[in-house]
Amino acid sequence: MKSFSTLKSIALAFSLLACISCNQQTKNAETEAKAPKTEADPDTIPLNSANVKEVLTAYAQKHPDSIAVISTRHGDIKVRLYKDTPLHRANFVRLTKSGFYSQGEFYRVVKGFAIQGGDSDNRTMIQTVYKVPQELNRKYIHKKGALAMARYGDDQNPDKESSSHNFYIVQGRKLDLDEIRAWEEKHGIKYSPQEIKLYQTIGGVPSLDNEYTVFGEVIEGMDVIDKIANEPVDASNWPRNAVPHTIKVQ
Repeated sequence: MKSFSTLKSIALAFSLLACISCNQQTKNAETEAKAPKTEADPDTIPLNSANVKEVLTAYAQKHPDSIAVISTRHGDIKVRLYKDTPLHRANFVRLTKSGFYSQGEFYRVVKGFAIQGGDSDNRTMIQTVYKVPQELNRKYIHKKGALAMARYGDDQNPDKESSSHNFYIVQGRKLDLDEIRAWEEKHGIKYSPQEIKLYQTIGGVPSLDNEYTVFGEVIEGMDVIDKIANEPVDASNWPRNAVPHTIKVQ
């Protein structure tokens, strides 16, 4: 699954004021020496490859939000964000609170697989270019309703880092035991009886396990996923009738 985004970098302008007299310079130096140092606000710092982990870690501590509501013309999808994937949770909450996700839509819909959102051709808000470090966690599988982040493939992205903003929700399908065992062998994992039951009863996409970071799950509105997945799409899996979304945290 690839992340499709068109991002622009933000240019910052700085100005330098010159002191007029030696007395002013001395006074300013004394004032600066006494002034307490302030930490940068993780709410507003532009993210980049160098600071993304540090900033999102600080943001996660400041914003413990764990419930978000994705609203669409088909209804609402309520998701729970996992505490033990703090970078992805913080990134999702940060983009939500900034209003970035309220300019997105479900732009890639593959019935029996997943619905992907976060981006839009009509977006006016921009952000810096960055990727979120992967937080692969064996205990989270791609069952129906799993919330995960898209990313570029291993050839371009061997560290499996996530997209800055493109997320997806699994629809999937029900699997039989032989299919599940085949994915166990391919990925070198062993599903628990509970996980096998989930894949057999509600379905999912085990081919994505241990490949993409799952950081939450749907707790209400599973029927909305099915409605969006049933949207007619073009050859690029883009819905013929736009499915915009707005997101708020609770």
